Amino acid sequence: MNGHDLIQQLSTIRDPRQDWKIDHKLTDILLLTICGVIAGAEGWEEVEDFGHERLDWLQNYGDFDNGIPAHDTIARVISSISAKQFQQCFIDWMQACHEVTKGDVVAIDGKTVRRSYNKAKRLGPIHMVSAFSTANNVVLGQIKTAEKSNEITAIPELLKLLDIRGCIVTIDAMGCQKQIAQTILDKNADYLLAVKGNHKRLEETFIKHFSMDKLQKWNGEYFTTNEKAHGREETRMHITCETFGEFVDLGFEWPGLQTLGISISFRNNEGEVPTDATIRYFISSAKLTPKKFAEAVRSHWHIENKLHWKLDVAMREDDCRIRRGEAPEVFSNIRHVALNLLNKETTFKAGLKRKQKKAAMSTSYLAQVLAGQELS
Repeated sequence: MNGHDLIQQLSTIRDPRQDWKIDHKLTDILLLTICGVIAGAEGWEEVEDFGHERLDWLQNYGDFDNGIPAHDTIARVISSISAKQFQQCFIDWMQACHEVTKGDVVAIDGKTVRRSYNKAKRLGPIHMVSAFSTANNVVLGQIKTAEKSNEITAIPELLKLLDIRGCIVTIDAMGCQKQIAQTILDKNADYLLAVKGNHKRLEETFIKHFSMDKLQKWNGEYFTTNEKAHGREETRMHITCETFGEFVDLGFEWPGLQTLGISISFRNNEGEVPTDATIRYFISSAKLTPKKFAEAVRSHWHIENKLHWKLDVAMREDDCRIRRGEAPEVFSNIRHVALNLLNKETTFKAGLKRKQKKAAMSTSYLAQVLAGQELS
C-alpha cells in the first residue's frame, strides 16, 4: 500500500460538484487534507497553509494544476461529499492493505466528537463507533451513530462492513446484545462481551455462582497478572469455565455461548494492603483459557489508550469545531487514515505528536508515512 494506492481508493468517491465549477480535483483536495492532518493540521485554514508550503511536493502525487484551493473551498467540498462513500472507501483501503489473522482481537467502542454539535440546526455532537485491530494498532472501520440513536444499532451495521473472520470481537456492556452476538457469529468470528445490569438475569446468575466468597475458594484454572505503575499496584485474576446449570439454559438465548469469564482486580497504593476488589463478568463464543481470556480483556482497552487517547491528546479531536454538512464525519475518518499511517510508520521511534511534527518539517519523512510500507 502506498500513496498512489490511497489516491486510487479516493478516486472512487463521487464528486458532487457540477463539472463546469470544478477548479480543483476532488482527489487533490482529499489528499491535501489527509497529508495536512498527518503533518498536524487541525482545521481548514491549517490545511491550506500546509498546502502552500508543500505544493511542489504534493504535485508528485496529484495534479494541483490550479494551485492550492482556499480553505473555504476545502471546507465546502469536503462538507458536500458523502460520508458513507468515504467510510466505504476507508474500509476498502484497509481490507486491501491489512489482513487480520485468526485469533486477533478487534475492539469496538464509540467516541463522541464533543464540539461537532450544531446549535443553529439543533444537532448534537456526532458519535463515532470504531473497530480497532489491537494487534496492529489500526482502525479497520468506523460508522456514525444515527441521530437519536446509540451504539446498539450502529455496531451491527459496522460489523456487516468488515472482514473479521477468525477474530475475537470485544465490546463493553452496552454492546452485550443478542443481535450483536449473532451478527458476529454470522461473520465467522467470536464475541467476548462484558456483562452488566442491562441483562439482569444473566448478571444475577453470574453473581449467584461467582460471588467473592465462592471465588476465594476457587480451585479451578486461573491466570494472574501484576502491574506496578505511578505508585500503584494492580493484581488481576482471570477465571474461565464452560457453561453449566442455569448458564446452559441461557445459552439457548445467547447464540454460540461457550465460555464464562470472570476478572477480579485488586488495586492499592504502593505499600498498602488491597481492601476492595472489582469483579467483572464476560461471556464468549470462543473456547478461552484463562490466559487467552486475560489477554483479550486487556487488549480491549487498547482502543481507549491507543486510539481515543491519541485522537484527543495528539490530534485534539474534541477541540475541533468543524460542523458543516457531513464534514465532521468525513474529517473524523480522515484523522483515522492519518492515524493508521502514522502508527504503522515504525522507523522513527516516537509518539504520535512528534511524528506529526517531523512530517511537517520533512517531506521525505511525510512521503515515508504516506507510503505505508508496513501496511502491506
